[in-house]
Amino acid sequence: MTPGSADPRPPRVLSIAGTDPTGGAGIQADLKTIAAFGGYGMAVVTALVAQNTLGVRSVHPSPAAFLRDQLEAVGDDVQIDAIKIGMLHSQRLIAVVDDWLGQRTGDVVILDPVMVATSGDRLLDAAAEDAVRALCRRADLVTPNLPELAVLVDEPVATSWGAAVAQARRLAEASGARVLLKGGHLAGDACPDALVSAAGVVAQIDGARVASTNTHGTGCSLSSAMATLRAAGWEWTAALARAKAWLTGAIAAGAALEVGRGNGPIDHLHELRPALDHLHELRPALDHLHELRPAFDLRPAVTTEAAAAPSTWTERAWTDAAPVRAAVDACALVDGLRTGDLDARWFAWYLAQDALYLGEYARVLARASALAPRAEEQVFWAEAAASAIAVEAELHRSHVDETAPDAAPTTLAYTDHLHAASVRGSYGELVAALLPCFWLYADLGERFADANHDAHPYRDWLATYADPAFAASTRRAIAVVDHAASEASPTERERMRVAFARSMGHELAFFEAPVRAADAHDDADAGGVRARGLV
Repeated sequence: MTPGSADPRPPRVLSIAGTDPTGGAGIQADLKTIAAFGGYGMAVVTALVAQNTLGVRSVHPSPAAFLRDQLEAVGDDVQIDAIKIGMLHSQRLIAVVDDWLGQRTGDVVILDPVMVATSGDRLLDAAAEDAVRALCRRADLVTPNLPELAVLVDEPVATSWGAAVAQARRLAEASGARVLLKGGHLAGDACPDALVSAAGVVAQIDGARVASTNTHGTGCSLSSAMATLRAAGWEWTAALARAKAWLTGAIAAGAALEVGRGNGPIDHLHELRPALDHLHELRPALDHLHELRPAFDLRPAVTTEAAAAPSTWTERAWTDAAPVRAAVDACALVDGLRTGDLDARWFAWYLAQDALYLGEYARVLARASALAPRAEEQVFWAEAAASAIAVEAELHRSHVDETAPDAAPTTLAYTDHLHAASVRGSYGELVAALLPCFWLYADLGERFADANHDAHPYRDWLATYADPAFAASTRRAIAVVDHAASEASPTERERMRVAFARSMGHELAFFEAPVRAADAHDDADAGGVRARGLV
């Protein structure tokens, strides 16, 4: 099964690991991750762990015979597409898993060798450590952190990226497995990850460190993401790029969960959160839809009975997004832009984030140009990339100060979503993810055009999105997406649907973020809400 294939079946992924009653690590984190990537998760428990975000209190390991019963119960009944192995606790339990794997063939196996505590204390005795080294030979991918990598090669912990790469190569040589080398334990702002074989670095994905204490369960979650993506047919390099983008966003969004007093968990559902967070808000909007203007398409209205059934892929996606569009209309920032009553501080905050967003959006548009199968579409997306920077730059110069802003969590979540779509290699999914930033704004610009006047404080913003040239570009983008959908497999069209819906959810969150930030800082001084990105 490969990305974009016609097989709609979710990948079936088994986690073999310990528990975490707070839900941030172990099998709980594994199952959340597998679900976040569209897989069907299963779990075999190696140990019941009494832990929280502050640390581990006690461990109750599964009896070896019961562990084998669990493994055989799943394996005898279910076709497993990938196996992720986490905490194994002891040599005896490792031997059970090793023997069970030895009786199977064709499994994708990802081993996250849980061997060293956050405190630096080694969790296994020497015999168990040797058993983990031997188990690496069963794995397709081993995902140690740097202290665990050091134990596996019996060397001091690497303090530089070059030394870490060398250790990963030695582990790959000894085990025959690929190694996912993680740079999170190194000092500095950079946080690279790499796939390493016995021959050296196969692929390296650079990234910046996220300043957050919400890192509980990141190793469990990354290895489970890799298992699920690989089970879905992704190549290792593309899987790492996708998983890393997702994990970066999950760490950034973790603080908002407000779980625990120590190292908190990541938000496994951050890509879905914009839509999930607004479900409880949609009922009032739905109850009052009769008071809202009908959703306007950018094409001439159809008054025949055929209008009740959308005829194109984009029309169906737009219709399905009606609750989110209603929530956008009801948003205080959007309504304030229409009336002119919007607090100037909110608008400056919004535009500062928009400037950051547009820089990343332009890169993703350029990626769409590179993937486009037809020359005219390559030109269209390339021109859109240039426009994303040039056309809106004047708005930012007139409303935003020159101080470099920080990216808000909602901005990071949206751009991470777009970058993730861009690295998957599906042209249809990518352009579907990009379309809401055209269509939603063109729709607002068209419907708000009558509210614009010379004294309107935000007349330049309204005029930008009411511009006939922008409407024409939007119609072109809609046509391109419909063409891509007509050429896509059923599985890719479903991914297009999800990508479009997620972008719509991110747009709503983006519009609501300035007001929420201001509300959260009502007690700050008057300079607290400024065009710096974060207040």
